[in-house]
Amino acid sequence: MPVPPPAEPAPRRRVGFAPVVDADTRLLILGSLPGDASLAAGQYYAHPRNGFWRLTGGVIGRDLIALPYPQRLEALKAAGIGLWDVITTAHRAGSLDAAIRDPEFADLTGLVATLPQLRAVAFNGATAARAGRRAMAGYADALTLIDLPSSSPAHARPLAEKARAWAVLDEFTG
Repeated sequence: MPVPPPAEPAPRRRVGFAPVVDADTRLLILGSLPGDASLAAGQYYAHPRNGFWRLTGGVIGRDLIALPYPQRLEALKAAGIGLWDVITTAHRAGSLDAAIRDPEFADLTGLVATLPQLRAVAFNGATAARAGRRAMAGYADALTLIDLPSSSPAHARPLAEKARAWAVLDEFTG
């Protein structure tokens, strides 16, 4: 009688980070859920091939890659940019959004209510856009909602092409 293959372990529950915002946040960039490299480092967009810091650095005109992580966050906040994710916790094996199971969604409307200067919400990738647009439907007239190509290396588009799309964020920074 054949022996069944060993059962794969259940995906671990991943828990994202707190929002990085302040009262001067004019643009909120929402990802889906931090990947393994980010969770291990305790930092947003920590995977070395993720283009996020190059893309946002291009928008604000600063080399964010050269800065230590706390200074990167301060540079974003100084430009009026906040960060968070649309999913606060989920089961996921690996880092791909397609592997997300049983997500718990962030209280985006609760956060937005605390940001008096907020003018726009940008979604970093399709998963963030799908969930984020549903959550932000009541704000569609009050805020500009922007879908961006994912900064993830799994989203195989040239960085220069992504940068052209991300350049629209310039209107909300500074």
